[in-house]
Amino acid sequence: MYRAIARNKRNTVFIILFFLAIIGGLGWLAAWVYQDLTIVIVTVVVASAYALFQYFTADRQAIAMSGAVQLHSKADHPRLWRTVENLSITTGTPMPKVYVISDPAPNAFATGRDPEHAVVAATTGLLDIMDDAELEGVMAHELGHVRNYDIRLSMIVFGLVVAIGFISDMFLRMTFFGGRNNNQNPVMLIVGLVAMLIAPLVASLVQLAVSRQREYLADATGAMTTRHPDALAKALEKLEAYGRPMRRQNSSMAHLWIADPLKPGVIDRLFATHPPIADRVKRLEQMGGAF
Repeated sequence: MYRAIARNKRNTVFIILFFLAIIGGLGWLAAWVYQDLTIVIVTVVVASAYALFQYFTADRQAIAMSGAVQLHSKADHPRLWRTVENLSITTGTPMPKVYVISDPAPNAFATGRDPEHAVVAATTGLLDIMDDAELEGVMAHELGHVRNYDIRLSMIVFGLVVAIGFISDMFLRMTFFGGRNNNQNPVMLIVGLVAMLIAPLVASLVQLAVSRQREYLADATGAMTTRHPDALAKALEKLEAYGRPMRRQNSSMAHLWIADPLKPGVIDRLFATHPPIADRVKRLEQMGGAF
């Protein structure tokens, strides 16, 4: 169990370092070709500011986009409230705000920049098909995202994606609309153009890889919290069997859900925000033997 958590943390670190290498290489390339560090500095500042804004507003955006309704007391939905409350007590974390989404598609998500500003939400479809142990496993997974500060990591990655996009766009615009070095080094310019075209795609793939690693980590964290990984595995199998697209779909928050709300096709799975449920179930079953 602990080895699985440590492995997923290491994988995330390696992916982030690769991500930083991409943006560092692009920044060096742009600065070298145009002999102007201003490009890199402005891009990093703008991207950081944008990511910071998203960091403090992501929870409100997710609630608005999903149509979630807050539970203000246990009486509003005793079963869900009690499950989240018990998990909060078990893990020693503050009680998050709890929301319910009227949607027959079974799913759940968590967001919030830290445990003190956390939000968890579940759809009515999820609440209808899960027994108590399975619901506890799903909510433990979601609280695992909060405890692992996944929203913070996703905002850092998001800022890096924005930075890469800005650098690529700026490089291409300067190429087509003039620049003092355009005719001085045509080979390097061609290499730079190819790099700028490919970089945003690579950045998106890395961003998705980070998201998939954090799903594995949240599974492991949730299983360690409940000491019942089989319950979460059964819950994931139900999500696979009864899953359907959400009524209110939005690709920008797809990574927040416990199961992909967009139900991508075979070709799209390379760009999926979640690892295959079969792989997640297999890992949880292996963890179950460790207890």
